[in-house]
Amino acid sequence: MNTDFLKSFVAVVEHGSMAEAARRLNLTPAAVGQQVRALERDMGTPLVKRLGRTVTPTESGDRIVERARELLGQVADLRSVANDATLSGDLRLGAGPNALLGMVPDILAGLVKRYPGVSVYVQPGYSMDMHPAVQRGELDAAIVLQSPVALPKALGWQLLREEPLVVLAPAKWAGADPHELLSTQPLIRYDRTQWGGRQAEQYLRKAGIKPRERFELNALGAIAVMVDRGLGVSLVPDWIRPWPEGLRLARIPLSLPFEPRRIGLIWSRASLRLRLVEAVREEAMALFPVPGGRARRGGR
Repeated sequence: MNTDFLKSFVAVVEHGSMAEAARRLNLTPAAVGQQVRALERDMGTPLVKRLGRTVTPTESGDRIVERARELLGQVADLRSVANDATLSGDLRLGAGPNALLGMVPDILAGLVKRYPGVSVYVQPGYSMDMHPAVQRGELDAAIVLQSPVALPKALGWQLLREEPLVVLAPAKWAGADPHELLSTQPLIRYDRTQWGGRQAEQYLRKAGIKPRERFELNALGAIAVMVDRGLGVSLVPDWIRPWPEGLRLARIPLSLPFEPRRIGLIWSRASLRLRLVEAVREEAMALFPVPGGRARRGGR
């Protein structure tokens, strides 16, 4: 079986279009179509079906697409091992705003020191967008918040960091009761459209607190500055440094037990760069060891 046929088939399924798959593979649509048809002849069954301009997998195609991704990843890894004793190549890595500042630079510093031939394209963004980007193969891996829903089996997960929620308040209130502050002081709310903001909202509901809302935004550094300026208090994860300099803030633990925000590495098991992803994972685990933070085979 020609692995190029498998590659075309997977690209067509992932992008839902012969034309888009051809663009991604640097082929003509006719060539992609011929390779998919050749694979269908090898398999003895139709693997895709056309609905207007959209291409979707048949039942048979849907059954083999994950195995095809895994096989392509294994073949690429074998070629890399056979032809290059030193790890090298290009990696597409996503990272959320806080991980981009507090984790990625140290991970990459260690990575390129060990493997000078590695080149990394870093794409910033939000976790809820990066999970599907990794699954679609647009990114090889990403450092993101743990998804509130179970991951597909096609994705791997490695826990790297846990961040408990804290009440962020001006330093003068360091010894204050966190629930009293949340109930009486104006709240600078962490954006509820984001996973971290939803977690803060869940805690407020659990504690029966109805805050006086003043602002809502999705920028933890800006929230810290606003708290320092006396505009209110906030309920946020105790995120990794660096923070804005010169702030006088108190980080007050919560009264009720609550799940921390979890940050980790996700990757596609079908990535053609699994050796590079594994190198990133090893470097990240060395820098950010978490008790019980073993790699999981998908899920939470």
